[in-house]
Amino acid sequence: MHTVYETEHLLLKPSHISYSDMVVDYCLRNKVFLEEWEPVREVEFYTREYQLKQLCNDMEDKNSFRLWIFKKENEEKIIGCLSFTNIMRGAFLSCFLGYKLDEQEINHGYMTESLKKGTEIMFQDFGLHRIEANIMPKNKRSLRVAEKAGFYNEGLSYKYLKINGKWEDHIHMVLLNEPSL
Repeated sequence: MHTVYETEHLLLKPSHISYSDMVVDYCLRNKVFLEEWEPVREVEFYTREYQLKQLCNDMEDKNSFRLWIFKKENEEKIIGCLSFTNIMRGAFLSCFLGYKLDEQEINHGYMTESLKKGTEIMFQDFGLHRIEANIMPKNKRSLRVAEKAGFYNEGLSYKYLKINGKWEDHIHMVLLNEPSL
């Protein structure tokens, strides 16, 4: 069954091969906007074939879970995604989180709304204990979203990820699945 998760304004849908054209459209629309925050992308990244392969991988990979974000009033246009990767079981029960939103949809609360639902899914349905998002210090907007969703700063890793061709420092933002005191 293909589960659809609902929030007040949005639908969050796990990867499906039928999304390939919508994913390409999203990537092309936001290519320049996202370049500053992502690894260098090869030309093939922006093709249907590449994205179809990625969607197939998403659907088969038990150690990751990607949710595509749609506004309720338009299920034909992807406006962002949440990616929960390197899902570890056993004593660790943890994963990494990445997220991105369409440039035209920022400052409407959609990412915070999505992130709160996504972390709820990972804690309740996947039984995880810890979610870690690594964010560049200069990405103030992303840090604000993580904080609004309850993440806290656990420290800085120097030259942690190669973003847009340059090794960048990242702040470890963490959310634990623990009841509030």
